Amino acid sequence: MRYFLPLALALPLLGTAAAAATPSYNSTAPVAYMIDLASGRVLYDRDSNRRMPPASMAKMMTAHVAFKLIKDGKLRLDQSFTMRPETWRKWHSQGSTMFLSANEQVTVENLLHGIVTLSGNDACVVLAEGISGSEEAFTDLMNAEAKRLGLANSHFGNSNGWPDEGRTYVTARDLAVLARASVEETPDLYRKFYATTSFQWGNTTALPVRRFRTGGGSSWSWRG
Repeated sequence: MRYFLPLALALPLLGTAAAAATPSYNSTAPVAYMIDLASGRVLYDRDSNRRMPPASMAKMMTAHVAFKLIKDGKLRLDQSFTMRPETWRKWHSQGSTMFLSANEQVTVENLLHGIVTLSGNDACVVLAEGISGSEEAFTDLMNAEAKRLGLANSHFGNSNGWPDEGRTYVTARDLAVLARASVEETPDLYRKFYATTSFQWGNTTALPVRRFRTGGGSSWSWRG
């Protein structure tokens, strides 16, 4: 099933006279929502309050919570977290991945690149555990932020959107509110990570140099 949410994926529309007129648009998606960030006007709405499983769009909240902590001085980009062996066993081949190794230490900056650029499920859990001690505790931060933003029809049961028997759900409208909050409340971090199209890390002879690009593709090269 396809869902359409341009706001979650695109930069804000400019508040020009041309943008002021509602564009002629139609979508075959069962759920769709489009707004103009400059004016706040809703440009297109189809069943935007329908609850649905978010899949990787849940990672928008994981990144947003991290952005807020960094902005508030409670988390640093150069801070490192470790891939726990038990976390590696669960997530090293589960869906999209950053290909982290057991006991590998990774900075918050690289984890966020792994989440935003690569959609890494493992990166989400490592970040969540590093921040809160457990993924479950981190979802408390996610849901507290959802409440602060007024996301009345969304709930997060995990950090990466992996299917969890319906505990995690969102709506297109709530995702639009979340996307707007990231753009407006943490603009520098939003720009830094969402404008990145590829990244690389691991530059010692003991580790592979891993290069990734958006769209789920990855390329590998080795040193040593």
